[in-house]
Amino acid sequence: MSGIVIVVAVGVFVASIVAFAINVLMPNSDSTSAEDRLAAMASRRGATNSPESDFKSLLLNGGENSTNPLAKFLEEVPGLNDYLEQADINMNAMQFAMICLATLVGGIVITVVSPLPILLAPIVGLAFMTLPVGWLMFKRKRRLNKFGNQMPEALELLGRSLRAGHSLNAGFDLVSKQMEAPLSVEFGRAFEEQNFGIPLEEAIEGMAARVPNMDLRFFATAIILQRQTGGDLAEILDKISHLVRERLQIQGQIQALTGEGRMSGAVLLALPPVLFGVMLKLNYDYVMMLFTDEYGQYMLGGALFSQLLGALMIKKIITIKV
Repeated sequence: MSGIVIVVAVGVFVASIVAFAINVLMPNSDSTSAEDRLAAMASRRGATNSPESDFKSLLLNGGENSTNPLAKFLEEVPGLNDYLEQADINMNAMQFAMICLATLVGGIVITVVSPLPILLAPIVGLAFMTLPVGWLMFKRKRRLNKFGNQMPEALELLGRSLRAGHSLNAGFDLVSKQMEAPLSVEFGRAFEEQNFGIPLEEAIEGMAARVPNMDLRFFATAIILQRQTGGDLAEILDKISHLVRERLQIQGQIQALTGEGRMSGAVLLALPPVLFGVMLKLNYDYVMMLFTDEYGQYMLGGALFSQLLGALMIKKIITIKV
């Protein structure tokens, strides 16, 4: 490959990195802490496109994305903004998309300037693009798991607060101050929403919508039913806490029993690409037949499909819902 193409590819990569640094690393000087707090309080309430919500978005965000079709499209991607919030990543969908684009271009450039076949450039680029996606999924899963492990202690603390004579609203404030993040953040946000005049039922439902946790959904349902029908809320919370602890114990046992299956799946899924890399190093012309020969291309496509199908089957086998 000529030196001009390499220079152009490197220039595109450097431009992508600069654009990423400008849009992600540099703070927005137009927003203040009060505006950020109001924007966080008003975000994703109702998930509707009513004129009132559009006016709030225009007021809080300054309409900065109103003329950007790509930004508007990314904001409407199902679940992307929710995943970023659940992972506690302080960026919007546009910034995350730019990171994915930068890693895609970086993977292609690395393939171009390396001895690897040029036909592998799209595959390597897509593999690099999965890195930020995997990082997002990892942070989201870790945060949700930590939230679920904190639920029993939070429910017991809330029950003791009610027995001590405090109100449920004061109990939310106590949980937000005594517990650690991420549970303290969500309970503190629900407490602030009540201070802003939002009914308790709506604040709890909003918290359950932001955090996809089944135990939190049980808690929200119990609170709403108790306020409608009456009953000893402290006793209800103690029973839910006991149920959550038992379920977490069963989940731990399942994780221990399925550990061998997860390890076997990881080895089986990693073996073909590792073997491909070894053969590419030992016998380059032999491996390149997969790309140049027609039957080799069919075999390569079948291998990729089999890898994906095997990953889904292994995931289905080792996933046991409690």
